[in-house]
Amino acid sequence: MATAVFGASAAQAQPAPCDNRVSPPPAVDTSEQVPPGTKPPVPLEVPENPIGGERLGECGLVLPSNAQKLPDSITAQSWLIADMGSGAVLAAYDPHGRQRPASVIKVLLAMVVAKELAADATVTANADDIAQECTCVGLRNGAEYTVEQLLQALVMASGNDVAHALARRLGGLPSAIRKMNALAMELGALDTRAVTPSGLDAPGTSTSAYDVALIFRAAMKYPDFAKAVVTQRIDFPAASGVGTVPVINDNKLLGTYEGALGGKSGFTDDAQHTFVGAAERDGRQLVVVLLRGQQQPVRLIDQAAKLLDYGFELPTGEPVGRLVDGAPQTKKKTVEPRPTPTSAAVGEVAESKDTRNTAMSTAFGTVGGPITAVAGLGVVLAFLMYLRNRRAKAARAARAAAQQSN
Repeated sequence: MATAVFGASAAQAQPAPCDNRVSPPPAVDTSEQVPPGTKPPVPLEVPENPIGGERLGECGLVLPSNAQKLPDSITAQSWLIADMGSGAVLAAYDPHGRQRPASVIKVLLAMVVAKELAADATVTANADDIAQECTCVGLRNGAEYTVEQLLQALVMASGNDVAHALARRLGGLPSAIRKMNALAMELGALDTRAVTPSGLDAPGTSTSAYDVALIFRAAMKYPDFAKAVVTQRIDFPAASGVGTVPVINDNKLLGTYEGALGGKSGFTDDAQHTFVGAAERDGRQLVVVLLRGQQQPVRLIDQAAKLLDYGFELPTGEPVGRLVDGAPQTKKKTVEPRPTPTSAAVGEVAESKDTRNTAMSTAFGTVGGPITAVAGLGVVLAFLMYLRNRRAKAARAARAAAQQSN
């Protein structure tokens, strides 16, 4: 798909109508291949009514009637600006278009961790954590870390080794992924399906700019996450076992954009460049999301800054939609957050006591249990294939390194 570049002119580049309403664009590599003889996971059902308002179902520019011209050089195939306080969506482009999240899915993992694990709980790293395809922070086999240390490293430096370790602490990778998807469904992020805890590409992965904004807004209500995402540097135990090494926040918006509240970036070959971040100005807090962006003609972080500036200049009285406070079919809870149930299969969500409809009926439709079961099985098989491919890649890399050393 060609990259759309949005400038200040009236003739805006537009993709074909709603190309990504159901699924992200085709993969560009082999990361989403499924095992022979199996079918890929069934795409998430598209809600009959767009979550957040009718205008958010549009797949082009979604602007208020009196909006000023857009900034130049915005390359993202999907983006959104929203008010963190009120949830008002101020402007967007293909807000429910389905894309891949890359590492911004770690915001969802971090929220599950902040919700369920005490900051002083411990995690012992193992060989599987260390074997993950990097970006990695550098864990040491057998070393013990606190959840706080790992959460900070996850958010600040996007460690895939850390994501794997935290997923194990949440009950294992399938359990962690179930919890991530259950929480996404609870929030009303119906375009989102996590298949890996780190955001590495795998069959069935999906999200949208709307969902990423929704998830980030909810995550910022957890003090442990809000603290980690704005921290610029920590001292982390060195992989050698001796002393510490600095972990630097890779969000370049911090320190360069006045009022920046933190954010998360990501990249994979299939997702391209992704970003979510927030900033505060004159008492207003805005969140911006860019998915499937490019680093040319300007860096994605600078595109995010331009969209934040644009959002702060937009009038507040004419939102184009709203970030919902929970899944539409779920009644608002009046109790403190509790650990997310994990009784469903990967990609599924356990039934809420507050609704007659299961979350899976929203995710996969109301065509009955067989389709749901097949969809869940497809994601399980895809996840197992993903693990096998990653381990094979790690083993090949280890053999190559051993040959070089000899």
